[in-house]
Amino acid sequence: MPDFDVDFCQANRDRVIDYVKERYGKDAVSQIATFGTMAAKAAIRDAGRVMDMSYTFCDGISKLVPAKPGQTYTLAYPPEPRIEGDKHNYALELEPQLMARVKGEEEVRMVVEMAQKLEDLTRNIGMHAGGVLIAPGKLTDFCPLYQQPGSTSAVSQFDKDDVEAIGLVKFDFLGLATLTILELAREFIMARHKGQENFAFENIPLDDAPTYRLFQEGRTEAVFQFESRGMQGMLKEARPGRLEDLIALNALYRPGPMDLIPSYINRKHGKEEVIYPHPLVEPVLAETYGIMVYQEQVMQTAQVLGGYTLGGADLLRRAMGKKKHEEMARHREIFRKGAAEKGIGQATADEVFDLMEKFAGYGFNKSHAAAYSLLAYHTGWLKVHYTAEFFCANMTIEMDDTDKLKVLVDDAIREGLSFEPPDINRGVHRFEPVTDKVIRYGLGAVKGTGQQAIEAIVAAREGRGEGPQGSTRGPFASLFDFCARVDRTRINKRTVEALVKAGAFDVIDRNRAALAASIDIAFEYAQARLANANQGGLFDMMVTARWARATRSRRSRACCPGMCASA
Repeated sequence: MPDFDVDFCQANRDRVIDYVKERYGKDAVSQIATFGTMAAKAAIRDAGRVMDMSYTFCDGISKLVPAKPGQTYTLAYPPEPRIEGDKHNYALELEPQLMARVKGEEEVRMVVEMAQKLEDLTRNIGMHAGGVLIAPGKLTDFCPLYQQPGSTSAVSQFDKDDVEAIGLVKFDFLGLATLTILELAREFIMARHKGQENFAFENIPLDDAPTYRLFQEGRTEAVFQFESRGMQGMLKEARPGRLEDLIALNALYRPGPMDLIPSYINRKHGKEEVIYPHPLVEPVLAETYGIMVYQEQVMQTAQVLGGYTLGGADLLRRAMGKKKHEEMARHREIFRKGAAEKGIGQATADEVFDLMEKFAGYGFNKSHAAAYSLLAYHTGWLKVHYTAEFFCANMTIEMDDTDKLKVLVDDAIREGLSFEPPDINRGVHRFEPVTDKVIRYGLGAVKGTGQQAIEAIVAAREGRGEGPQGSTRGPFASLFDFCARVDRTRINKRTVEALVKAGAFDVIDRNRAALAASIDIAFEYAQARLANANQGGLFDMMVTARWARATRSRRSRACCPGMCASA
């Protein structure tokens, strides 16, 4: 069965899972287990720890194991002679220093040999980040379940591969930050612009010239899928002018097909002749100037030239992608036969088949590239037409990443925007657009704060606070007023100090050193106010009783004028 990958707004991903459980039944839906295994480095550290060797010693050995991104390494001894087609990365072979220590130091040899026995054993069980299993009935009829300690929901004991092997459908419900950014920007637009109360990205035009100019100039910082330096350089050369160009560039900018980018750009600008493998496939490859960019183009070529059904062409694509030689030989004969029926000779058929095999190995799925390129266009359009809202949304999502925040601030300034500094009397947790060209800095982006603390500050400012003067509404008049009104259980001295140093109290007093020195006294003042607010006096009951008698007397006079006169 196929699996389904669907991207959702990060904030709403849990709602989707809850909906699926309600729709199909809680006993038919679960998330999927993942099994953590002992990798080479972890196996060395664990083995050494059990053997009572020092952490420093074990760490020194584990650091000798290579660690290139996307590569896995094994502690096994390389076979002699090497087996043809063996794709394992042998750490002992690739790192001579590690091999030398194994041969020369008895303790190192013992640790490594013990780690070899532990390597690839299951270490722990977890839950797949996005995988959701939906069964046609009770899950217990199909697979065993596991419930983690402290969890309220079960997960399948089968991992993603075993789940597929028994015929169940796996759904990946993934949280995509870009969708959250677009939704947040949409909220800003609807709140600040009249006539945009029903704004929707589905209604924006897909032929907007200023948006394509943004891509052509490489001003795509924070634009989904097109923000890297390499991508920006490619955009300047390719100068995309339609959505189809963005889709092709998105698919090409990956390991493997990147080699085709210069040819694609030259053909697009008429600097290189557009050549098709066969005249019959011109309609299939015209949009990409004769280059097979997408997996669907490989399938369509097999259909048009080799007489495949689209289902059969998909099986061919899979076989090509997995380099299965026996299957490939069988498919080559099928392709030759289908091509012969269309009057295509064997030599030409083999030439096209070899070309398809080359492209199928790294061709990208067009439907995926199209969906992501549409999101890229939406973010680009937003950056051009609602620049302040675009940056506010991005910076709110990235406010915990200081390095990313700096990049966004610098880019916003390049785009002509300016910033209001953090302000205790006007700011909220997130960044907010003040005008089309001015952004108010989010208080939540000040290091040392937090969402709960900022929400307590905003609540106190709006008269919803729980401090001793929590019902007081309006801006804070002083540091002492601030500490008295904000809920003390949700802020501390360190939070206030961070806000003072960031300039959030400058609106009250620009002398930050004096404010920072006064924080302890201000908290003591707030504590005293709180104690006094909850403390009653010795004669309070007598005062209350006198007030009650006076009230009853006034009521009597109002109701009985005669009595009042006699009184």
